[in-house]
Amino acid sequence: MPMRTILACALLAMSAIAAAPYSGELIFPLEKWHNHSSSIAELPNGDLLVCWFHGSGERNADDVLLRGARWNHATGAWSAPFLMADTPGFPDTNPVLFLDARKRLFLFWPLIIAHRWETALMKYRISTDYQQPSGPPHWEFQDNIVLIPKNIEAKTKELATKAAAGTGPLAQRATQLITRLFVAWSNGAHSSDEYFSRLGWFTRTHPLQLPSGRILVPMYSDGFSYGIMAISDDDGYTWFASEPIVGVGCIQPSVVRRKDGALVAYLRDNGPPPKRAQISLSKDDGVTWTQARDTDIPNPGTSLEVIRLRNGDWLMVYNDIEQGRYSLAAAVSDDEGATWKWKRHLDGRPSAASANAFHYPSVIQAADGSLHVTYSYFVSGGKTIKHARFIEDWVKAGD
Repeated sequence: MPMRTILACALLAMSAIAAAPYSGELIFPLEKWHNHSSSIAELPNGDLLVCWFHGSGERNADDVLLRGARWNHATGAWSAPFLMADTPGFPDTNPVLFLDARKRLFLFWPLIIAHRWETALMKYRISTDYQQPSGPPHWEFQDNIVLIPKNIEAKTKELATKAAAGTGPLAQRATQLITRLFVAWSNGAHSSDEYFSRLGWFTRTHPLQLPSGRILVPMYSDGFSYGIMAISDDDGYTWFASEPIVGVGCIQPSVVRRKDGALVAYLRDNGPPPKRAQISLSKDDGVTWTQARDTDIPNPGTSLEVIRLRNGDWLMVYNDIEQGRYSLAAAVSDDEGATWKWKRHLDGRPSAASANAFHYPSVIQAADGSLHVTYSYFVSGGKTIKHARFIEDWVKAGD
């Protein structure tokens, strides 16, 4: 076939993908390895970059490292996976990609020091040379993020006091959580211990840059079951901590900014049932947060992500069930989260329980307005990362 014909066919195929209300594909074939917790970014040239962690397990597996892949906007194809980061002998997990207002690319991830999530040490890299057609970015800066959480002891005591004095379902759930998770942590001495309170904070969802230039990196602790923000006011070179987001097991915050400037964090429910996504508010650009409370959004104890679209609507991608991870949905709100009027499933259905898992979404809106989600895709044939591209009207059309 002549080269001109091949190029014409490729352009037609790309145009069809771009025009389709939905398309989805596996970034690489199913395999036996554990591939999980992806993050996606659109690069200025229109390419996509995705990373995830890969290995024989998670925090307990010393072979876990970070891999990446590129989607080329000219060919419409994904590259073969390549190495993004590896600390030999230690698990590298939960990577997060982020482009700041200056179009610098950040990679955040936790190194697990001692095979427990609460021993995570946050690392990050910055690149301005990352749009090559293959392979990892060329990194120019690397450092750790270590945090001193503001008022963690006082916030912990306040939560424990409310749980002990309260009545009703919220108090009962808080008491269960404190009994189950906080014996040595939030209800014990660890909140006042400098070592334990400063270690173990790590990433899951995209950072948010405010109009002031402030960068917020949402983090959480599995030891405390709290969320937190790492905050930088100098373009990501130094960091300080917010107050923790405390509640009845609230982790993996995803942050979105309202029109009035207030910040809303949606959090994974890490507490006892009934499980619901939790919510917390900040009115001082992420420094202090209200105690997290339940929403009416089901959450099986897994990650979700919320972003603000350029038209002002909000998009949430989440598991819309209380147990299992076999149903993944996208929902749209036109009233800044007061209601979620439209929902459509990306994979699975709430009525079809199975051992499959479609979970840990990473969500962006591209320059052309299209919406992109990558997520962990676990089925009987193996594990991979799936990419879905769709438009808002596709969600609004429903299942």
